[in-house]
Amino acid sequence: MILTVTLNTALDITYQVPRLRAHTTHRVTEVTERPGGKGLNVARVLAALGHRTVVTGFAGGVTGTVLRERLAELGGGVTDALVPIAGTTRRTVGVVDADSGDSTQLNEPGPIVTTPERSAFLRAYAELLREASAVALCGSLPPGVPVGTYARLIRDARAAGVPTLLDTSGEPLRRGIAARPDIVKPNADELAGLTGSTEPLRAARDAQRRGARAVAASLGADGMLAVTSEGTWRAAPPRRLAGNPTGAGDSAVAGLLSGLVDGAPWPDRLARAVALSAAAVRVPAAGEFDRATYEELLGRIEVTEGPAA
Repeated sequence: MILTVTLNTALDITYQVPRLRAHTTHRVTEVTERPGGKGLNVARVLAALGHRTVVTGFAGGVTGTVLRERLAELGGGVTDALVPIAGTTRRTVGVVDADSGDSTQLNEPGPIVTTPERSAFLRAYAELLREASAVALCGSLPPGVPVGTYARLIRDARAAGVPTLLDTSGEPLRRGIAARPDIVKPNADELAGLTGSTEPLRAARDAQRRGARAVAASLGADGMLAVTSEGTWRAAPPRRLAGNPTGAGDSAVAGLLSGLVDGAPWPDRLARAVALSAAAVRVPAAGEFDRATYEELLGRIEVTEGPAA
């Protein structure tokens, strides 16, 4: 099974409005609630691809209860191994403009996590590693969780012989990358923040020197760049797709993990990640993708090999 870790889970609430305008009242035409947080979004995409997935992290309060109920409604494919906490799980609110397809995102801060709650999670994580074929460590850290937590989780997974993918930002990324994760998946801004370079290839190579065994950098509509010990590749969709980019990065992570556990070569992993990312733009909420778009694009993704790292 594939394990995804979301320490700062969320109940994702999406409002659809005909057109979003500042300083006005809006009539909402549709409301949806989904279990959210980057790792939960990744897990839902993986489950749709046919992978058995377990989600862990923290959930608490009334919002956490609703999140777990929504997770249970998804049926098979995603197993709930979230650790209960006393604090209340945050909400994220996305407002989708039906006219343009653009989304405006509002993210609440997470709950405070206590020392005993962190210890309970670490025990649960150690148990889950025994059956995991890969681990994704995703998203922000809630208050009370040390900034070096991802680095510890990477080291624990490596000791258990389980490959890791890290998708976070800021200081957790900086600390985590030094623990030598198998794959780091930053976007262009996160990569620039880590390395100080805005040139993607140079920044990805710098990130690899800092400890990442492979760097798969999202480049937005321009696709993805991978710098690995096996080579360097770029992948791009055949055309730009209009829609909601929220969750596109999470779908890319799912594609990378799917390729990893299937033993696919890096060009195929990139093609899968870029096709899923593009297909996610075609749906209004994170954690989903348009299957027809994915299947249509998968064989049309252009993957080019670059100079050796």
